[in-house]
Amino acid sequence: MPLYLTEENVDSLITIKDAVESVETGFKALSDGQASNIPRHRLRLPNGALNIMSAAIPALGVMGLKTYGVGMGRPKFHVQLSSAESGELLAIIEAARLGQLRTGAASGVASKYMARADATTVGMIGAGNQAETQLEAVCHALEISSVKVFSRTADRRNAFASKMSSSLGIEISPVENAESCMADSDILLVITNTSEPVLDGQWIESGTHINAAGANSINRRELDDEAVRRSSIIVVDEIDQARIECGDIDHAVNSGFVRWENVRSLADVISGVTPGRNSDDDITLFESQGIALEDIALAARVYELALEQNVGAKF
Repeated sequence: MPLYLTEENVDSLITIKDAVESVETGFKALSDGQASNIPRHRLRLPNGALNIMSAAIPALGVMGLKTYGVGMGRPKFHVQLSSAESGELLAIIEAARLGQLRTGAASGVASKYMARADATTVGMIGAGNQAETQLEAVCHALEISSVKVFSRTADRRNAFASKMSSSLGIEISPVENAESCMADSDILLVITNTSEPVLDGQWIESGTHINAAGANSINRRELDDEAVRRSSIIVVDEIDQARIECGDIDHAVNSGFVRWENVRSLADVISGVTPGRNSDDDITLFESQGIALEDIALAARVYELALEQNVGAKF
């Protein structure tokens, strides 16, 4: 009998550690040929869109899809999880919190494989809801000792610094501009809802790793062309989805600074097919649009924990 799991259920069951480990497991399965992913499809409506994305991970015994509508109200996210063996429905999971966790987890996994081994400092551009799990995941993956955060709204960056400093037990300082945020930062997290670049490539220091996770539309950009051009290694969650959703790379390609043939997938980095970096001086870039593989890998863990702890409503 399938389970229905609410946002509250998900939040009570899962931690950022679970999220990072689950997403990494999903990418390892993809690199081993034991998983597949279908890019997000957007069915356009007069006042919004219906979004559908799906993946199968036979290595974990599951397959499924995530759907959410975008219209006049707040989007409502659901994951439908099924058995990869029998096809039976296992669970329907409310997935806003799950999506927040998996988005952060992907950046944590990328930082583990692409940042310098001695990376300890983080600069953040963006201090919204998604920024919290970005920072939590990177702090789980690496020994981070200090963070600077910039948001255009002073109250928001101050509140974020206070909350996350208390939560993570590390020094987090609000700063007044993006350039200050980037100075002396080993890792940059860019997680905004902007349509125009907020990260200027001329400010990036050698050896920096960048996670850009705020834009998943071909018409939106967080990085300028110089930031993409200076990146020695460019990695995405999944190349087919990035081609239709990554405005940062698409604009740089159209401007002649980058070729899609040189962009690599995170699965290839994890498997060792392509390096996460070639030297400590490399600028490395992970562009994350968020793929169904990440949702389904984490949903599988949520379902497993729900069974163990007898959480959820059967229907």
